[in-house]
Amino acid sequence: MRQLLTTLCCLVVLASAWSRQHFETMSEELINLVNNYNTTWQAGHNFYNVDMSYIKSLCGTRLKGPRLPERVFLADEMDLPESFDARENWPNCPTIKEIRDQGSCGSCWAFGAVEAISDRICIHTNAHVSVEVSAEDMLTCCHLECGEGCNGGFPAGAWNFWTKKGLVSGGLYDSHVGCRPYSIPPCEHHVNGSRPQCQGEGETPKCSKTCEAGYSPSYKEDKHYGHSSYSVPSSEREIMAEIYKNGPVEGAFSVYSDFLMYKSGVYQHVTGDMMGGHAIRILGWGTENGVPYWLVANSWNVDWGDNGFFKILRGEDHCGIESEIVAGIPRTDQYWKRI
Repeated sequence: MRQLLTTLCCLVVLASAWSRQHFETMSEELINLVNNYNTTWQAGHNFYNVDMSYIKSLCGTRLKGPRLPERVFLADEMDLPESFDARENWPNCPTIKEIRDQGSCGSCWAFGAVEAISDRICIHTNAHVSVEVSAEDMLTCCHLECGEGCNGGFPAGAWNFWTKKGLVSGGLYDSHVGCRPYSIPPCEHHVNGSRPQCQGEGETPKCSKTCEAGYSPSYKEDKHYGHSSYSVPSSEREIMAEIYKNGPVEGAFSVYSDFLMYKSGVYQHVTGDMMGGHAIRILGWGTENGVPYWLVANSWNVDWGDNGFFKILRGEDHCGIESEIVAGIPRTDQYWKRI
């Protein structure tokens, strides 16, 4: 017992000493510190050729903002599995597997919403309707309740906008998929590559209530609406129940500089400065080497993290990941004529 206490004290002192050290963001020293800490995840280089202003712009979610009404509790009546992956549970819904790229814009609040909305439209129509809901439409046309476009916004406002005003379709940059594809180009995280260099926050594109040339139907006719939107109780089992029953959800958490270097494993904050709030899409859960995790899709392209995905500690509201979960149900009657 005395030896165990001595060991624990040494670890606490060592962790405290590390936390007082300052390493440059994304430096080799910071990567080595995380990996030598022998924690539950591995760090590596995701960004080689980027401005720090770009990194900060990625975290465009304003935490502790307006909240939607909380839905009733579901979990008590549900038998939840030990692990769950929405990609496997709904294999005929291709958007669940998709990783998008927000580019040099603090639009993660919009991306987390439209990604989960796209998934849920497919899920709630039994895979009869598959649509990429437009991040461009959300980013540019939701003004007052959503925030300030590329300068940051509120996930709750995004879901509320979907139910009130609707959203058109729109795929990735330069995809020419849907009514309003994303207009901000992805940028190059690495030294050599075909994409433009990642620079600081750009201007928010203008709200255009017309579809791109050659697309039919019209902007108004292309709208997809939500039946309801709500916040999910800040409970591990309630979040699991929501995903299991209705599909992926949008969440938000505090990003520290060590997260930028995530490569694999179950992320737990080790060290580094606070970068800002970030919204993402949570699509499942599980356990890795005895550590419970949430399975999450990021919006920083597939060359970040684990092919664009990551895992983060589950059940302890780590970095606030369980505090701001929002979701909604699509209005399926609008699809009856299409199905």
